[in-house]
Amino acid sequence: MKDLIYKSLYESRDILVEFITPEAVEQINNAATMIAQALRMGGKVISCGNGGSLCDAAHFAEELTGRFRKDRKPYPAIAINDSAYITCVGNDYSFDEIFSRYVEAIGKAGDILLAISTSGNSKNVIRAAEAAKTLDMHVISLTRAGVTTLSELSDIALTCPDAEFSDRIQEIHIKIIHILIQAIEANLGRN
Repeated sequence: MKDLIYKSLYESRDILVEFITPEAVEQINNAATMIAQALRMGGKVISCGNGGSLCDAAHFAEELTGRFRKDRKPYPAIAINDSAYITCVGNDYSFDEIFSRYVEAIGKAGDILLAISTSGNSKNVIRAAEAAKTLDMHVISLTRAGVTTLSELSDIALTCPDAEFSDRIQEIHIKIIHILIQAIEANLGRN
């Protein structure tokens, strides 16, 4: 059992080390700057994802609207995670439309969509990105390395090294989310 634990910890460390590059730092900086600018101009962030990625999307939104490390004013952010809404749209339309219809309903030009997909090919997340683009929203994605449909639709694609299992990718995603929040707060002066 201890061997399994060590192996898991070393895998996590190795992927994090591989991720830490000047390019990754630049992309995170660019994403934080883009989000801060949207918030400064009265925009909002809408986030989405499936399964664990939806939990990450919700975590991002609650840190912005609530509190991260220190007190500051709340920033407008919402995760598409209302189960009544999701099951309504999934039943009446299709699971592929659960995020895009929400984006169409409340998104506006200048807003940000944070689209999270470990594969980069989740149809419902891709459709949300497509809807966001038609509204002149910016799309920032968290996904895996390589060319994916989601990364191609993104203004900024924050990609982590590919891994055998998605949990390793999600571990990098949550690190990015925490750093983004820190950088957004710094950019906005925690006002």
